[in-house]
Amino acid sequence: MLYKMIHTVLPPILTAIYRPWIEGAEHIPTEGPAILASNHLSFLDHFFLPAYVDRPIFFLGKSDYFSGWQRYFFENVGVMPVNREGGDAGEASLRKGIEILEDGKLLGIYPEGTRTPDGRLYRGKTGPVRLSLRTGVPIIPVAMIGVFEILPPGAKFPRFGGRVGIKVGAPLDFSRYAGKDDDRFALRSATDELMYELMLLSGQEYVDEYAAAVKKGEVEIGSGDLAELGRQMDEEKRDRAA
Repeated sequence: MLYKMIHTVLPPILTAIYRPWIEGAEHIPTEGPAILASNHLSFLDHFFLPAYVDRPIFFLGKSDYFSGWQRYFFENVGVMPVNREGGDAGEASLRKGIEILEDGKLLGIYPEGTRTPDGRLYRGKTGPVRLSLRTGVPIIPVAMIGVFEILPPGAKFPRFGGRVGIKVGAPLDFSRYAGKDDDRFALRSATDELMYELMLLSGQEYVDEYAAAVKKGEVEIGSGDLAELGRQMDEEKRDRAA
């Protein structure tokens, strides 16, 4: 009921403020299971994408969130609880995802695993592809556009103005990897193909590192522009000369 209410009330408000547009909605099936694999620009992705897709989208969320009033909210907006602690965390998420797909529903997944720290597209995790190979359900790439600027990391409130776009790509065919859902090389190849499609749809710069590692400071990356690259090369030359 809460999901239906939000889906009825939210679109007119978002349309009035951000004038969202959607392209390729015909690629989303009107019935039957499918995996919507999206880039993850902002917390607002959870609102914009479901608001402009006619069918309910179910997401997976940490079981820690399901307490008090939050439990009621998450359960009624399509977020399914998963215990992500311990060695069986990955399999627990896969089992819950399979359960959703076997019920003929749409499953929303962010392959990056977390929101982008700087607006760029980061290396994808293999979970969506593994689910697709185990169930035979298609993966549909979805690119959110313009949401990062509205609510970037650290911002407490959304900014007004700007436009939000949603680009839906054609379903990806991974049938050539059938039976290889435990083959890490096949999973990585298919996942890289998925991320390449998201890069083309979104227009984002791609970084071949996990976003979570960058957030934790385990990996340092530059802006990727040529001027910075030149400065780095000059510094390396000076260090070698010294």
